[in-house]
Amino acid sequence: MSNPYEVAVLIGSPRTKSFNRLLAKALTAIAPPALSLRIVEIGDVPFYNDEQEEALPAAWQTLRQDIARADAVLFLTPEYNRGVPALLKNAVDVLSRPYGKSALTGKPGAVISTSPGAMGGFGANHHLRQSLVCLGVNTMATPEAYIGGVAGLFDEQGKLVNEASKDFLLKYLAAFEQWIGKIKS
Repeated sequence: MSNPYEVAVLIGSPRTKSFNRLLAKALTAIAPPALSLRIVEIGDVPFYNDEQEEALPAAWQTLRQDIARADAVLFLTPEYNRGVPALLKNAVDVLSRPYGKSALTGKPGAVISTSPGAMGGFGANHHLRQSLVCLGVNTMATPEAYIGGVAGLFDEQGKLVNEASKDFLLKYLAAFEQWIGKIKS
């Protein structure tokens, strides 16, 4: 493959030092050459309101264009009360509109959820998958990625130091690369 697949990474936490942002940076650093991961910021995206479609907010337009240009989308989400954080759900809602013109439809996608607890954001992962299926995102089914104990994976500088997790994430990215190739062919 001459050009890598452009993968937009959406992070469900607005914190600058969130575990999901640390994970996004780690994934970017270890991604195979065939994947070019790029974080697409969603923190300034106004809440979706269809009345604003006529006077489109600039942040909506930018987000839609960024995702439309990407070959695939990787969603990284913490779990808030067994569900997807409002920030990420809002981005999905903005991307799904206007009806029939979703920037997400047909895109290869993957979901990684994280949690300091043992369950690894299982609820958020499946909550998000439910929305993505509805929107026609070709979401990778396996391997699934529920990263529990995320607080112990990074050192003080934010570097991924857990070798078992790094090995799993390398395999996950390799599977995602194959998934993108299958969907794009």
